[in-house]
Amino acid sequence: MDNNTDGAYGAGKAQGFGFAFDPLEFIKRPTTILRLVSWFFAVIVFGCISSGGYVEDVCIMKGDKNACGFGIFVGVFAFIACILFLLGDVLFEKLSSVQHRKFLVIGDLGFSAAWAFFYFVAFCYLTNKWTTTSEEFILINDVKPWQASNVRASIAFSFFSIASFGALAFFAFQKFRMGAQGAFQTSDQIESQIAGADGSGGVGGGVGGGVGGGVGGARVVASSSLRSAPEAVGETSAAASSSSRPPTEAALTR
Repeated sequence: MDNNTDGAYGAGKAQGFGFAFDPLEFIKRPTTILRLVSWFFAVIVFGCISSGGYVEDVCIMKGDKNACGFGIFVGVFAFIACILFLLGDVLFEKLSSVQHRKFLVIGDLGFSAAWAFFYFVAFCYLTNKWTTTSEEFILINDVKPWQASNVRASIAFSFFSIASFGALAFFAFQKFRMGAQGAFQTSDQIESQIAGADGSGGVGGGVGGGVGGGVGGARVVASSSLRSAPEAVGETSAAASSSSRPPTEAALTR
């Protein structure tokens, strides 16, 4: 079924394209904070390498252009994807199609998991190339101290990005698991539950148990009263029929 107005995949009922957008509530969401942090990390990674990772088209990380190129590739695509998924988060409440929401969540999950892995590869790759770069190579190519600092910064923020994209993949996975069970709940409520509001289960269980017990008791009382009603009617009918019988011969002789 394509359309769902009740809510699915971590969002409430589809509110259409005229719903009131609250930027403060949107910024407070865990996924929004993580995307902004990942976006900032991506700027540092590809910005530091592109601005200080080359000396006359020679990569200062042991002269390996693949190392510089891979770092820029990972950072640029992470930068673009964070912007696109931020827009997707804004439009998520407006989507009335369950399939569209599902595709967006799966895309978020797949990209976040893949880029957490790519950042891990980039961190290992850049660290290996930079630590094995000789002092002689740095002197020959006249690598400036600020360029060396740029490379170190790109390596450090590649490591930090592993955690940020891993957290984004975790939130996307939780939304995917919830599927269509998140009816009538907003993204704020879903993400709050994922972030650790797991104490509501006891309250829900207590309320559900009390209501279920009350309803069950009412049903038992009603059924017992219904069963006793025919018996009372039968006894009344028997009494009436016995009173209307003609007197017996023994009564007449008396």
